[in-house]
Amino acid sequence: MKITKLETLHCDAGWRVNSFLKVTTDEGLVGWSEFMEGYGAQGLGVIIEKLGARLIGQDPRPVERHSAYLYAATRQAAGGLNAQAIAAIENALVDIKAKALGIPVYEMLGGPIRDRLQVYWSHCGTYRARHAERVREWAGVDPVRSLDDIVRLGAEVKQKGFKGLKTNIIRFDGPKPYIHGPGTNAAPGYPELNIDKKIVDAAVAQLEAFREGAGPDVGLHLDTNFNYKIDGYVQLAQALEPLDMVWLEIDIYDPAGLALIRRSSRTPIASLESIYGRRQFRPYFEQQAVDYAIIDVAWNGILESLKIASMADSFEVNVAPHNFNGHLGSLISAHFCAALPNFKVMEIDIDDVLWKDDIVTVPPVIENGDFLLPTGPGWGADVNEEFVRAHPPKGR
Repeated sequence: MKITKLETLHCDAGWRVNSFLKVTTDEGLVGWSEFMEGYGAQGLGVIIEKLGARLIGQDPRPVERHSAYLYAATRQAAGGLNAQAIAAIENALVDIKAKALGIPVYEMLGGPIRDRLQVYWSHCGTYRARHAERVREWAGVDPVRSLDDIVRLGAEVKQKGFKGLKTNIIRFDGPKPYIHGPGTNAAPGYPELNIDKKIVDAAVAQLEAFREGAGPDVGLHLDTNFNYKIDGYVQLAQALEPLDMVWLEIDIYDPAGLALIRRSSRTPIASLESIYGRRQFRPYFEQQAVDYAIIDVAWNGILESLKIASMADSFEVNVAPHNFNGHLGSLISAHFCAALPNFKVMEIDIDDVLWKDDIVTVPPVIENGDFLLPTGPGWGADVNEEFVRAHPPKGR
Protein backbone atom coordinates (compact mmCIF):
# COMPACT_ATOMS: atom_id res chain seq x y z
CA MET A 1 0.00 0.00 0.00
CA LYS A 2 1.32 3.47 -0.94
CA ILE A 3 0.23 7.03 -0.24
CA THR A 4 -0.76 8.68 -3.50
CA LYS A 5 -2.26 12.02 -2.46
CA LEU A 6 -2.81 14.39 0.47
CA GLU A 7 -5.53 17.02 0.15
CA THR A 8 -7.10 19.53 2.54
CA LEU A 9 -10.82 20.34 2.40
CA HIS A 10 -12.78 23.09 4.12
CA CYS A 11 -16.48 23.38 4.95
CA ASP A 12 -18.68 26.27 6.01
CA ALA A 13 -19.67 25.87 9.66
CA GLY A 14 -21.44 29.14 10.42
CA TRP A 15 -19.20 31.15 12.72
CA ARG A 16 -16.16 29.02 11.87
CA VAL A 17 -14.73 26.64 9.27
CA ASN A 18 -14.33 22.86 9.59
CA SER A 19 -11.11 21.70 7.94
CA PHE A 20 -10.11 18.16 7.01
CA LEU A 21 -7.13 16.24 5.69
CA LYS A 22 -7.78 13.44 3.20
CA VAL A 23 -4.97 10.93 2.61
CA THR A 24 -5.54 8.60 -0.36
CA THR A 25 -3.77 5.29 -1.05
CA ASP A 26 -3.29 3.20 -4.18
CA GLU A 27 -5.46 0.45 -2.67
CA GLY A 28 -8.50 2.68 -2.29
CA LEU A 29 -8.28 3.17 1.48
CA VAL A 30 -8.71 6.78 2.59
CA GLY A 31 -7.68 8.27 5.92
CA TRP A 32 -9.31 11.35 7.42
CA SER A 33 -8.42 13.81 10.14
CA GLU A 34 -9.82 17.15 11.26
CA PHE A 35 -7.78 20.25 11.98
CA MET A 36 -8.56 23.85 12.88
CA GLU A 37 -7.03 26.47 10.61
CA GLY A 38 -8.42 29.47 12.48
CA TYR A 39 -7.59 30.57 16.04
CA GLY A 40 -4.00 31.56 15.32
CA ALA A 41 -3.26 28.74 12.85
CA GLN A 42 -3.74 30.57 9.57
CA GLY A 43 -1.96 28.77 6.75
CA LEU A 44 -1.98 25.41 8.53
CA GLY A 45 -3.47 23.64 5.50
CA VAL A 46 -0.51 24.70 3.34
CA ILE A 47 1.97 23.40 5.93
CA ILE A 48 0.10 20.07 6.13
CA GLU A 49 0.28 19.65 2.37
CA LYS A 50 3.97 20.67 2.20
CA LEU A 51 5.00 18.26 4.98
CA GLY A 52 2.72 15.51 3.72
CA ALA A 53 4.28 15.66 0.27
CA ARG A 54 7.39 14.06 1.83
CA LEU A 55 5.34 10.87 2.39
CA ILE A 56 3.99 10.40 -1.15
CA GLY A 57 4.85 6.92 -2.39
CA GLN A 58 5.41 5.50 1.09
CA ASP A 59 3.42 2.85 2.98
CA PRO A 60 1.09 4.74 5.36
CA ARG A 61 1.00 2.02 8.02
CA PRO A 62 4.31 2.54 9.95
CA VAL A 63 2.79 5.67 11.51
CA GLU A 64 5.36 6.12 14.30
CA ARG A 65 8.16 6.15 11.71
CA HIS A 66 6.47 8.85 9.69
CA SER A 67 5.71 11.02 12.74
CA ALA A 68 9.31 10.71 13.96
CA TYR A 69 10.57 11.60 10.48
CA LEU A 70 8.37 14.69 10.24
CA TYR A 71 9.31 15.78 13.77
CA ALA A 72 12.99 15.53 12.86
CA ALA A 73 12.34 17.53 9.71
CA THR A 74 10.82 20.36 11.80
CA ARG A 75 12.95 20.01 14.95
CA GLN A 76 14.37 23.52 14.66
CA ALA A 77 10.85 24.97 14.70
CA ALA A 78 9.09 22.41 16.87
CA GLY A 79 5.60 23.02 18.21
CA GLY A 80 2.96 25.39 16.92
CA LEU A 81 1.89 25.02 13.32
CA ASN A 82 4.44 22.29 12.59
CA ALA A 83 3.13 20.21 15.50
CA GLN A 84 -0.46 20.68 14.37
CA ALA A 85 0.46 19.70 10.80
CA ILE A 86 2.24 16.53 11.93
CA ALA A 87 -0.73 15.72 14.15
CA ALA A 88 -3.19 16.01 11.26
CA ILE A 89 -1.05 13.69 9.15
CA GLU A 90 -0.54 11.23 12.01
CA ASN A 91 -4.26 11.05 12.74
CA ALA A 92 -5.14 10.40 9.09
CA LEU A 93 -2.51 7.66 8.84
CA VAL A 94 -3.82 6.02 12.01
CA ASP A 95 -7.29 6.01 10.41
CA ILE A 96 -5.88 4.23 7.34
CA LYS A 97 -4.04 1.64 9.40
CA ALA A 98 -7.10 0.81 11.50
CA LYS A 99 -9.23 0.50 8.37
CA ALA A 100 -6.64 -1.78 6.79
CA LEU A 101 -6.90 -4.00 9.86
CA GLY A 102 -10.71 -3.74 9.88
CA ILE A 103 -10.85 -2.47 13.49
CA PRO A 104 -11.66 0.75 15.37
CA VAL A 105 -8.65 2.90 16.22
CA TYR A 106 -9.02 2.26 19.95
CA GLU A 107 -8.34 -1.45 19.37
CA MET A 108 -4.89 -0.45 18.08
CA LEU A 109 -4.32 1.41 21.35
CA GLY A 110 -4.89 -1.64 23.57
CA GLY A 111 -8.67 -1.75 23.44
CA PRO A 112 -11.26 0.42 25.15
CA ILE A 113 -11.36 0.76 28.93
CA ARG A 114 -14.85 2.25 28.64
CA ASP A 115 -17.52 2.49 25.95
CA ARG A 116 -19.31 5.55 27.37
CA LEU A 117 -17.47 8.84 27.85
CA GLN A 118 -18.80 11.57 30.09
CA VAL A 119 -18.79 14.89 28.22
CA TYR A 120 -19.31 18.47 29.27
CA TRP A 121 -21.09 21.14 27.23
CA SER A 122 -18.30 23.48 26.12
CA HIS A 123 -18.61 27.16 25.15
CA CYS A 124 -21.93 27.10 26.95
CA GLY A 125 -23.48 30.48 26.23
CA THR A 126 -20.34 31.70 24.45
CA TYR A 127 -21.50 31.21 20.88
CA ARG A 128 -25.04 32.27 21.75
CA ALA A 129 -23.71 35.60 23.06
CA ARG A 130 -20.90 36.23 20.57
CA HIS A 131 -23.14 35.48 17.58
CA ALA A 132 -26.43 36.60 19.09
CA GLU A 133 -27.58 38.22 15.85
CA ARG A 134 -27.29 35.03 13.76
CA VAL A 135 -27.15 32.09 16.15
CA ARG A 136 -30.82 31.27 15.66
CA GLU A 137 -30.27 31.13 11.88
CA TRP A 138 -27.07 29.06 12.14
CA ALA A 139 -27.80 26.80 15.12
CA GLY A 140 -31.53 27.05 15.72
CA VAL A 141 -31.07 28.20 19.34
CA ASP A 142 -31.99 31.34 21.24
CA PRO A 143 -29.32 34.00 21.76
CA VAL A 144 -27.87 34.94 25.15
CA ARG A 145 -28.24 38.63 25.97
CA SER A 146 -28.63 38.71 29.77
CA LEU A 147 -28.01 36.80 32.98
CA ASP A 148 -31.64 35.65 32.84
CA ASP A 149 -30.77 33.91 29.57
CA ILE A 150 -27.83 32.26 31.35
CA VAL A 151 -30.19 30.88 33.99
CA ARG A 152 -32.44 29.44 31.28
CA LEU A 153 -29.45 27.94 29.48
CA GLY A 154 -28.28 26.29 32.70
CA ALA A 155 -31.69 24.66 33.02
CA GLU A 156 -31.43 23.47 29.41
CA VAL A 157 -28.07 21.83 30.14
CA LYS A 158 -29.59 19.94 33.06
CA GLN A 159 -32.74 19.00 31.13
CA LYS A 160 -30.64 17.49 28.33
CA GLY A 161 -28.78 15.27 30.77
CA PHE A 162 -25.33 16.87 30.77
CA LYS A 163 -23.34 16.59 33.98
CA GLY A 164 -21.09 19.54 33.30
CA LEU A 165 -20.79 22.80 31.37
CA LYS A 166 -17.94 25.14 30.53
CA THR A 167 -18.27 28.80 29.70
CA ASN A 168 -16.18 31.89 29.04
CA ILE A 169 -16.60 35.25 30.72
CA ILE A 170 -19.49 37.04 29.01
CA ARG A 171 -19.85 40.75 29.66
CA PHE A 172 -23.28 42.39 29.63
CA ASP A 173 -22.11 45.97 30.36
CA GLY A 174 -22.09 47.19 26.75
CA PRO A 175 -24.69 47.84 24.06
CA LYS A 176 -24.60 44.10 23.33
CA PRO A 177 -22.99 41.09 25.05
CA TYR A 178 -19.37 40.29 24.28
CA ILE A 179 -16.77 37.73 25.32
CA HIS A 180 -14.06 39.05 27.60
CA GLY A 181 -10.87 37.86 25.90
CA PRO A 182 -8.04 40.41 25.94
CA GLY A 183 -5.42 37.66 25.78
CA THR A 184 -6.42 36.96 22.18
CA ASN A 185 -7.42 40.53 21.29
CA ALA A 186 -11.11 39.63 21.70
CA ALA A 187 -11.73 42.50 24.14
CA PRO A 188 -10.03 45.66 25.42
CA GLY A 189 -7.18 45.13 27.87
CA TYR A 190 -4.32 43.88 25.71
CA PRO A 191 -1.36 43.90 26.16
CA GLU A 192 -1.41 44.62 29.91
CA LEU A 193 -3.81 41.75 30.77
CA ASN A 194 -4.84 43.22 34.10
CA ILE A 195 -7.91 42.18 36.05
CA ASP A 196 -10.25 44.35 38.09
CA LYS A 197 -13.19 43.91 40.45
CA LYS A 198 -15.76 44.39 37.67
CA ILE A 199 -14.34 41.44 35.73
CA VAL A 200 -14.23 39.22 38.83
CA ASP A 201 -17.77 40.21 39.82
CA ALA A 202 -19.03 39.53 36.28
CA ALA A 203 -17.47 36.06 36.28
CA VAL A 204 -18.95 35.18 39.67
CA ALA A 205 -22.40 36.50 38.71
CA GLN A 206 -22.40 34.52 35.47
CA LEU A 207 -21.44 31.26 37.17
CA GLU A 208 -23.99 31.86 39.93
CA ALA A 209 -26.63 32.26 37.20
CA PHE A 210 -25.57 28.98 35.62
CA ARG A 211 -25.70 27.31 39.05
CA GLU A 212 -29.21 28.69 39.63
CA GLY A 213 -30.44 27.21 36.35
CA ALA A 214 -28.48 23.96 36.28
CA GLY A 215 -28.69 23.07 39.96
CA PRO A 216 -26.02 21.71 42.30
CA ASP A 217 -25.26 18.49 40.40
CA VAL A 218 -24.01 20.01 37.13
CA GLY A 219 -20.27 20.69 37.30
CA LEU A 220 -19.09 24.18 36.42
CA HIS A 221 -15.94 24.95 34.42
CA LEU A 222 -14.65 28.42 33.48
CA ASP A 223 -12.18 28.90 30.62
CA THR A 224 -10.09 32.08 30.87
CA ASN A 225 -7.49 31.30 28.18
CA PHE A 226 -4.50 33.72 28.17
CA ASN A 227 -6.45 36.65 29.61
CA TYR A 228 -4.45 37.57 32.73
CA LYS A 229 -1.08 37.45 34.44
CA ILE A 230 -0.37 35.41 37.57
CA ASP A 231 -1.87 37.96 39.98
CA GLY A 232 -5.12 38.11 38.04
CA TYR A 233 -5.54 34.35 37.89
CA VAL A 234 -4.91 34.11 41.65
CA GLN A 235 -7.51 36.79 42.36
CA LEU A 236 -10.09 35.08 40.15
CA ALA A 237 -9.37 31.57 41.49
CA GLN A 238 -9.82 32.75 45.06
CA ALA A 239 -13.09 34.56 44.22
CA LEU A 240 -14.50 31.38 42.63
CA GLU A 241 -13.82 29.13 45.63
CA PRO A 242 -17.39 29.29 47.07
CA LEU A 243 -18.80 27.97 43.77
CA ASP A 244 -17.10 24.57 44.22
CA MET A 245 -16.16 24.40 40.55
CA VAL A 246 -14.79 21.40 38.68
CA TRP A 247 -11.97 23.62 37.42
CA LEU A 248 -10.73 27.05 36.42
CA GLU A 249 -9.03 26.73 33.04
CA ILE A 250 -5.90 28.80 32.44
CA ASP A 251 -3.35 29.18 29.65
CA ILE A 252 0.11 30.30 30.70
CA TYR A 253 3.57 29.42 29.41
CA ASP A 254 5.30 29.38 32.83
CA PRO A 255 5.16 26.03 34.69
CA ALA A 256 6.29 27.52 38.02
CA GLY A 257 3.84 30.39 37.68
CA LEU A 258 0.96 28.01 37.04
CA ALA A 259 2.01 25.95 40.05
CA LEU A 260 1.93 29.12 42.16
CA ILE A 261 -1.63 29.84 41.02
CA ARG A 262 -2.66 26.29 41.87
CA ARG A 263 -1.21 26.52 45.39
CA SER A 264 -2.88 29.88 46.01
CA SER A 265 -6.49 28.69 45.88
CA ARG A 266 -8.79 25.76 46.56
CA THR A 267 -10.20 26.07 43.04
CA PRO A 268 -8.85 23.18 40.90
CA ILE A 269 -6.75 24.22 37.91
CA ALA A 270 -6.84 22.78 34.38
CA SER A 271 -4.41 23.82 31.68
CA LEU A 272 -1.97 22.84 28.90
CA GLU A 273 -4.27 22.81 25.86
CA SER A 274 -1.77 25.04 24.01
CA ILE A 275 1.29 22.96 24.91
CA TYR A 276 2.83 20.57 22.36
CA GLY A 277 4.63 17.28 22.81
CA ARG A 278 6.08 15.39 25.76
CA ARG A 279 9.05 17.71 26.11
CA GLN A 280 6.87 20.77 26.62
CA PHE A 281 4.44 19.01 28.96
CA ARG A 282 7.07 17.50 31.25
CA PRO A 283 8.03 20.62 33.29
CA TYR A 284 4.38 21.30 34.10
CA PHE A 285 4.04 17.83 35.60
CA GLU A 286 7.34 18.14 37.45
CA GLN A 287 6.15 21.43 38.97
CA GLN A 288 2.77 19.87 39.92
CA ALA A 289 1.18 22.79 38.10
CA VAL A 290 -2.23 21.29 37.23
CA ASP A 291 -5.03 19.23 38.68
CA TYR A 292 -6.13 18.25 35.16
CA ALA A 293 -4.02 18.12 32.00
CA ILE A 294 -5.85 19.24 28.88
CA ILE A 295 -4.36 17.56 25.79
CA ASP A 296 -5.41 18.50 22.28
CA VAL A 297 -5.44 15.33 20.17
CA ALA A 298 -5.92 17.24 16.92
CA TRP A 299 -2.86 19.38 17.72
CA ASN A 300 -0.57 16.65 19.09
CA GLY A 301 -1.69 13.54 17.19
CA ILE A 302 -3.33 10.59 18.90
CA LEU A 303 -0.12 8.58 19.37
CA GLU A 304 1.80 11.50 20.85
CA SER A 305 -1.23 12.38 22.99
CA LEU A 306 -1.22 8.89 24.47
CA LYS A 307 2.45 9.29 25.41
CA ILE A 308 1.68 12.60 27.11
CA ALA A 309 -1.28 11.08 28.95
CA SER A 310 0.87 8.18 30.10
CA MET A 311 3.40 10.65 31.50
CA ALA A 312 0.57 12.51 33.25
CA ASP A 313 -0.56 9.24 34.81
CA SER A 314 2.90 8.71 36.31
CA PHE A 315 2.42 12.07 38.09
CA GLU A 316 -1.10 11.05 39.27
CA VAL A 317 -2.76 13.60 36.98
CA ASN A 318 -5.99 12.94 35.11
CA VAL A 319 -6.52 14.02 31.50
CA ALA A 320 -9.30 15.83 29.67
CA PRO A 321 -8.97 16.40 25.91
CA HIS A 322 -9.23 19.83 24.32
CA ASN A 323 -11.93 19.36 21.69
CA PHE A 324 -13.84 22.22 20.10
CA ASN A 325 -13.95 20.69 16.64
CA GLY A 326 -16.69 19.17 14.52
CA HIS A 327 -17.90 15.58 14.70
CA LEU A 328 -14.75 14.00 13.26
CA GLY A 329 -12.60 15.79 15.81
CA SER A 330 -14.89 14.54 18.57
CA LEU A 331 -14.61 10.97 17.30
CA ILE A 332 -10.82 11.23 17.26
CA SER A 333 -10.84 12.51 20.86
CA ALA A 334 -13.24 9.72 21.85
CA HIS A 335 -10.86 6.98 20.67
CA PHE A 336 -8.13 8.64 22.74
CA CYS A 337 -10.33 8.87 25.85
CA ALA A 338 -11.53 5.28 25.52
CA ALA A 339 -7.99 3.95 25.94
CA LEU A 340 -6.96 6.18 28.87
CA PRO A 341 -6.84 4.85 32.43
CA ASN A 342 -6.55 8.45 33.71
CA PHE A 343 -9.55 9.92 31.87
CA LYS A 344 -11.48 12.74 33.57
CA VAL A 345 -14.07 14.11 31.13
CA MET A 346 -14.33 14.98 27.44
CA GLU A 347 -15.01 18.43 26.00
CA ILE A 348 -17.57 18.83 23.22
CA ASP A 349 -19.45 21.69 21.55
CA ILE A 350 -23.20 21.17 21.66
CA ASP A 351 -24.24 24.47 20.12
CA ASP A 352 -23.30 24.11 16.47
CA VAL A 353 -24.65 24.61 12.97
CA LEU A 354 -27.82 22.81 11.92
CA TRP A 355 -25.96 20.93 9.16
CA LYS A 356 -23.25 19.52 11.45
CA ASP A 357 -24.49 15.93 11.14
CA ASP A 358 -24.34 16.14 7.33
CA ILE A 359 -20.56 16.72 7.38
CA VAL A 360 -19.80 13.12 8.41
CA THR A 361 -21.15 9.77 7.24
CA VAL A 362 -22.05 8.52 10.74
CA PRO A 363 -22.78 11.24 13.33
CA PRO A 364 -21.75 10.37 16.91
CA VAL A 365 -24.37 9.64 19.54
CA ILE A 366 -24.68 11.44 22.88
CA GLU A 367 -26.97 9.83 25.42
CA ASN A 368 -27.75 11.41 28.80
CA GLY A 369 -24.51 13.38 28.78
CA ASP A 370 -22.36 10.44 27.64
CA PHE A 371 -20.62 10.06 24.27
CA LEU A 372 -21.17 6.52 23.00
CA LEU A 373 -18.03 4.93 21.61
CA PRO A 374 -18.29 4.16 17.86
CA THR A 375 -17.81 0.58 16.68
CA GLY A 376 -16.89 0.92 13.00
CA PRO A 377 -13.38 0.64 11.56
CA GLY A 378 -11.03 3.62 11.77
CA TRP A 379 -12.65 6.55 13.50
CA GLY A 380 -16.09 5.01 12.96
CA ALA A 381 -17.10 7.65 10.39
CA ASP A 382 -15.70 9.37 7.32
CA VAL A 383 -16.10 12.90 6.07
CA ASN A 384 -19.07 13.32 3.73
CA GLU A 385 -16.87 14.62 0.95
CA GLU A 386 -19.72 15.44 -1.43
CA PHE A 387 -21.41 17.64 1.19
CA VAL A 388 -18.17 19.38 2.19
CA ARG A 389 -17.25 20.21 -1.40
CA ALA A 390 -20.77 21.57 -1.97
CA HIS A 391 -20.52 23.89 1.06
CA PRO A 392 -17.22 25.80 0.86
CA PRO A 393 -16.44 28.46 3.51
CA LYS A 394 -18.13 31.80 3.11
CA GLY A 395 -16.45 35.14 3.71
CA ARG A 396 -16.63 36.30 7.31
